[in-house]
Amino acid sequence: MTEVRALPVPEGLEGERVDSALARMLGLSRSRAADLAGQGQVTVDGIVVGKSDRVSAGAWLEVALPPAREAEELQVKAEPVPGMRIVHDDTEMVVVDKPAFVAAHPSVGWTGPTVVGGLAAAGYRISTSGAPERQGIVQRLDVGTSGLMVVAKSERAYTVLKQAFRDRVVDKTYHTLVQGLPDPHEGTIDAPIGRHPGHDYRFAVMTSGRHSITHYTLLEAYRSASLLEVHLETGRTHQIRVHFSALRHPCAGDLTYGADPTLAKRLGLDRQWLHAVKLGFEHPGSGDYVEFESPYPEDLRHALEVIAS
Repeated sequence: MTEVRALPVPEGLEGERVDSALARMLGLSRSRAADLAGQGQVTVDGIVVGKSDRVSAGAWLEVALPPAREAEELQVKAEPVPGMRIVHDDTEMVVVDKPAFVAAHPSVGWTGPTVVGGLAAAGYRISTSGAPERQGIVQRLDVGTSGLMVVAKSERAYTVLKQAFRDRVVDKTYHTLVQGLPDPHEGTIDAPIGRHPGHDYRFAVMTSGRHSITHYTLLEAYRSASLLEVHLETGRTHQIRVHFSALRHPCAGDLTYGADPTLAKRLGLDRQWLHAVKLGFEHPGSGDYVEFESPYPEDLRHALEVIAS
């Protein structure tokens, strides 16, 4: 049974971020507190808040904590991940090419393979910073999204890379096949994203959401779809999927966000056509700029061949 904890914010935490205040008040790790906020489990004076919102002294903070059974599900299980490729490995970090249907780390309700579990099974030792179930994780990709992820191996790398993502100085490039032809062919989507009020595990463009910016450029136009290059300025959950769905150009195969199931079947897609093709940042050890690339996996290549025929 979920435990609900409610208590007033003390004066000493006036102006603190929600995740920081929650961590200090309940003795949780800050990443765990951020996860709870991201799942919509934290309210201040009855209003659902995000991890970076600020608290006021005297406000009533309430959080729903998962039962012990759910906490047990978050244990990292060393399990090989077929198809997960090591792109780069050194003393500070490891860069992986994540297959689709693999989560970044364990989460409540997910019973499939994870990146951290795959690395553990392969004998990699990663940073112990962060919550136990997501140690070393400084970024995440959706389960159904394939492509590049960097995982910290040293404590220094975890701190440096986490800050780089927070400061938006990491170059994240994605390719996506969307339905139809966006107009204009090159542009910026600046629309706030929040948790969908009527559907669990879905997000939507909404005025009460968090600031979200997506840049895109047309790479190739087909009869019923368009291949786009996308650069993220922010990194919200499902950001690319939500933004293009809001434009009525959902990612092909993304039935969760309104894609045409007939087209998905014709293309042989059982997930969204979305791939993290390039990742660039300053190396956490040397400070040199490094960049990594990933080719399209077979299912995405096949879909392109079909749509182009």
